[in-house]
Amino acid sequence: MGGQAAPTAAFFDLDKTIIAKSSALAFSKPFQAGGLISRRAVLRSAYAQFVFLVGGADHDQMEKMRGFMSQLVAGWDVETVREIVAETLFNIVEPIVYDEAMELIESHHRAGRDVVIVSSSGSDVVEPIGALLGADRVVATQLEIVDGKYTGDIRYYAYAEEKATAIRDLAAEQGYDLTQCFGYSDSVTDVPMLEAVGRPAAVNPDKDLRRAAEERQWPILFFTKPVALQTRLPLPPAKPTLAALAVGGVVAVGAAVWAGVRRRETT
Repeated sequence: MGGQAAPTAAFFDLDKTIIAKSSALAFSKPFQAGGLISRRAVLRSAYAQFVFLVGGADHDQMEKMRGFMSQLVAGWDVETVREIVAETLFNIVEPIVYDEAMELIESHHRAGRDVVIVSSSGSDVVEPIGALLGADRVVATQLEIVDGKYTGDIRYYAYAEEKATAIRDLAAEQGYDLTQCFGYSDSVTDVPMLEAVGRPAAVNPDKDLRRAAEERQWPILFFTKPVALQTRLPLPPAKPTLAALAVGGVVAVGAAVWAGVRRRETT
């Protein structure tokens, strides 16, 4: 009698893979409404969202932006950030979720696989989004907190090779057979993560990831359609306190956590 098959998982990057924008940039309007950032910071940081969406930012540019965000979040009250995210989460996330990604998540769940989001954005944003979308586990960047406030330093950075390390550690903990696991990402910085699983795919890839995927004969997927989460998830509407301020506003970099250094080039 054969033994029971080892469990498997599907590992998803978040930004531009499940959602169309940067999760770390999406909450600036409610953060401004909550008094955490100035209008000047929102306007300045809107450029970062533009760069993220269209590509073309090199490593040095993104490193400078990461430094800007590090200065921005230092001193923010952690509970205030978490409350704002909770109150505005649904209205922020619903318009930017890819229908194709939700279908993949559902299909992996139907097949009995865990769904794990692995993101270099911060945990105070990624964990609520993961819960909203039905992920089983989340790996995300952890910001340092002292006396209930962010210091601006990073305690754990889920980026590049560290994502692959996290996946291997989780596989050892949960018993996943990585040769039968799936991986999805848009960025060349996630090649180590994709190489850690047996069934990788590039989603909306940047130019370098597309080249790497073609060389390795990985599937290349293109997600374009937004989805109304209310048609898929039995969720109540967001709390009204700040939600109205979040809809239709500039989405920019005033998040409590950041997307990390991601090299983006147009395809």
